[in-house]
Amino acid sequence: MTTHHAPGPLDAPSRPAQSAHAGPGEPDPVRSLAGPGAAGAGRSGPGSSGGTAADSAAGTGGDSPAPGSAGPGAAAPPGGDPVKALMHRHRELCARAVDPLEIAAALEAHGMTDRTAARFRHRDVFSLAEEMYARVPRHTSDRSAPPASAHAVPEPVAGPAAGAGPSRLLTLVLLPALPGALCAGLLAGLAQAPPGRARTLAVMAGVLAVLSAVQLCLRHGPLRSPRPAGVAVRLATLWLLGYAVLGDGLLAAAVRGGPDRLWPVDTATALGLSLGMWPAVLCARLFTGGARRRLARSRGLGEFAAATRPLLLASLTCYLAALAGLLALAAALLGASPALAGAGALGALLLLARLLLVHGHRATPTVALATAAGVELAALCSVLASRLPGCDFLAVPAETLTEVCGAEAVPTLACAVAAFALLVRAVPALSRASAHTDPGTR
Repeated sequence: MTTHHAPGPLDAPSRPAQSAHAGPGEPDPVRSLAGPGAAGAGRSGPGSSGGTAADSAAGTGGDSPAPGSAGPGAAAPPGGDPVKALMHRHRELCARAVDPLEIAAALEAHGMTDRTAARFRHRDVFSLAEEMYARVPRHTSDRSAPPASAHAVPEPVAGPAAGAGPSRLLTLVLLPALPGALCAGLLAGLAQAPPGRARTLAVMAGVLAVLSAVQLCLRHGPLRSPRPAGVAVRLATLWLLGYAVLGDGLLAAAVRGGPDRLWPVDTATALGLSLGMWPAVLCARLFTGGARRRLARSRGLGEFAAATRPLLLASLTCYLAALAGLLALAAALLGASPALAGAGALGALLLLARLLLVHGHRATPTVALATAAGVELAALCSVLASRLPGCDFLAVPAETLTEVCGAEAVPTLACAVAAFALLVRAVPALSRASAHTDPGTR
C-alpha cells in the first residue's frame, strides 16, 4: 500500500553555511557527509528551528536538548542546521530505518567518526543517529505500530541469508556435506580402480565434481558473497588447494633432484579439507547470525564492536578445532599423515578471506591469498631454477627450510602469515556495524 505524508522539515532546503570548525584548506567532513550546500556545524537537536514538525512527531518539546548534545562550554555556532542537511543527504535511509543503530552504521560506513559527530554538537555517531531518527516525520500507521524490539533479530542482510525449512536444511546441511561426500567417494573408487586411462579420467571427473560442490556452497548460504570473487581470488584459491594436496611431495622430490616419477599425493589433506566445508559454513552462520543479534541489541557502535570481536575469534577457533578433528579422522581412515599445521593454516586463511568477501571487503583477501600462493610458487620455482648454470643460490632458502622443518613448512609459513594478517584486518573490519547492514547503505 502506498502512503503519502505531508511535507516536513526534510522537504525544505537548508541554508548553505561554512563549517565553523573546518580550517582553511582542509576537507570538511560535514560538507562531505551532508553533500553540496550543506549547512555548517550548527547546533542540532529537537529544539532547533528546523525540526519543529519532526519534534512533535517524535514526541519531544521544542526546548528539549538534543540527545548527546555538547555541554554549555561549547562555542556557539552560526545559525544553520547541519543535521537537517545531513538528513537530506540520507533521507531514504532515515525514512526506512527501524532503529537509530541502522542510521549510525550507515554514517560509519560513509566515514563519519565520533570526532566528526562533534561538529554536529553530538558526543558520538550513535547520538547523532538518534536525533536523525527522532526528527524524521513518520506516518500515523508507523507511529501506532509498536517500536522494534531491542531483542528482535533483523532480516538477513549482507549476503549470508538462510531461510527456514527446506532452504535452511539445504544451505546448512546438504550442500556443505556434498564436497566431503564426493571426495570420500572418489578416494574409495580410486582404491579399487586399476591403473590406466580410465583411472585418470575418473580422477579428473572427481576433482571437477568436488570443486563444483564447493562452488555451490559459496553461492548459497552463509558463505555467499554479494559480488562474485575476482579472478585473482579464484586462481590463488585453486593454487593453494592444489598445493596442499600435491605441493609438499613435489617440493620434496625437487629438492632431492627429481621428480623422476610420480610423487605422493596427500589424500588425507584433500579429504579433511573437503569435509571441513561443513564446519566452515556452520561457523560462518554462527558469526553472521550472532553479529545480527548483537546489532539488534546494541545501544552504540562501540558496544556492538566489543561484543562482535570475541564472537569472531570464537567462530574461528571452533572451525579450526573441527578442521583438526576432521583431518585426524581422514588420516585414520586412509592410513596417512596429513600436514595438520599447513592444512589448518590454509583453512584459517580461506575462512577469514571468505568472511571478509561476504561482508564487502575485497582488496585485503585478494592480496593475502595472492601473496600466500606467490610464496609457494616462488619456493617451488626457485628449486627448479637452481638447476640452471650459476643459479644454485636460488634454492638456498627453500632447501634450508625443507631440510630443517620438512617440505610442509613452506605452505604452513606462507598460509599462517597471510592468515594472521587477515585476522588483524578482519577483527576491526568485521566488528563494524556497517559490515552487517544492507550493502546498499555502505
